[in-house]
Amino acid sequence: MRAVVQRVTRARVDVGEECVGSIEHGVLALVGVADGDVAKDVERMADKLVHLRIFSDAEGRMNHSLLDVGGELVIVSQFTLLGDCRKGRRPSYNAAAAPEVARKWIDVLVDLVQRKGVRVATGRFREQMRVELVNDGPVTLLLDTCGEF
Repeated sequence: MRAVVQRVTRARVDVGEECVGSIEHGVLALVGVADGDVAKDVERMADKLVHLRIFSDAEGRMNHSLLDVGGELVIVSQFTLLGDCRKGRRPSYNAAAAPEVARKWIDVLVDLVQRKGVRVATGRFREQMRVELVNDGPVTLLLDTCGEF
């Protein structure tokens, strides 16, 4: 499982003319499910998203997590994070999980994060979405449960 995590002052996801998810202060996570991901990967990602210390304390150091600051999270499924661009000009998505598997793990991820006490908004699975955000910092991090980075 991979994620691009951005600290945001606000974010929203639209499908067509409808806003399907929005948050104020918190994190936007674009999440890709890899073929072969298991429950442990989802649990690891949920824990990392909730406890990642990327919010400033009183001294300006990044020492606080979403839980510490009462932040919110937007999770947007994005299979293109598993795209392999090393050969040719067209990405290969062979490493991405099948849509029915990815949907299951994204739903589990959302549930786990909510159970940890963080309000979660989402995009809409397998829909053309417009994601709008204001990156705070900017702070952008890459997460991978397989330890590739």
